Amino acid sequence: MREYNDLVKLAERAALRAADYLRSAPRPAVHTWTEKSQHDFVTEVDRAAEAVITEVILREAPESVIVGEELSPKRPAQGELVWIVDPLDGTTNFLHGYPQYAVSIGCLVDGKLAAGVIHDVCRNRTYKAIRGGGAFEEDTRLSVSAVTEPRRALIGTGFPFKALNLLHIYQSQFAAVVGAASGIRRAGAAALDLADVAAGRLDAFWELQLAPWDIAAGTLLIREAGGIVTRPDGAADVLSGAGNGSIVAGNAAMHRWLIDLLRKS
Repeated sequence: MREYNDLVKLAERAALRAADYLRSAPRPAVHTWTEKSQHDFVTEVDRAAEAVITEVILREAPESVIVGEELSPKRPAQGELVWIVDPLDGTTNFLHGYPQYAVSIGCLVDGKLAAGVIHDVCRNRTYKAIRGGGAFEEDTRLSVSAVTEPRRALIGTGFPFKALNLLHIYQSQFAAVVGAASGIRRAGAAALDLADVAAGRLDAFWELQLAPWDIAAGTLLIREAGGIVTRPDGAADVLSGAGNGSIVAGNAAMHRWLIDLLRKS
């Protein structure tokens, strides 16, 4: 089996290649945007970025299974070496020139997260995590925040724009968090939100209805930075379909507080 450190280096090479492409690609004209589902856009830029990632990974690890948001979203995540790829997390931000989007690549070995890389395209910053080896922003080791009081906490979130049937539930949760925390932030790229939790810039995060490629790398980042990521029911398996992609993340104290608050709401 490949060393986890080799896997994170490969993920980093693939992410940087895709990021270089994204920085050089002109923003697609509005009439070329395709709406996969309500409020969920994709363009040839997303697909080309994923093709770049796929080419880099398969050249060096041809035995890999790649599950990507745009080119292979329905491929079963089964195999000894599986890569969960979001070539452009924050597509709507990218299309509007809002500088908050990323490349996210998570790697599973025998079904368990082993390596993860998130590259912040606009800030040219790389986050990486190795199972059992810690989480890093560039060469700086990351640690989740030490905040334990909700009234001092800054909480990240994302709107359930792909599942408007859940909006009434989310609005109740949002109101409860607003009333208890010092603030809420929503920037529109879940991978970067999770990186901010790992770096201690956000104390906790929750969102309903995320896909595995949104959260695979970020989940490992937070866990290796000393934090907790679960489904709202407390289960640790956030990548399976059992939890419908809903997650709660944070340092131990804020995760416990937030998960209890969401349940009551």
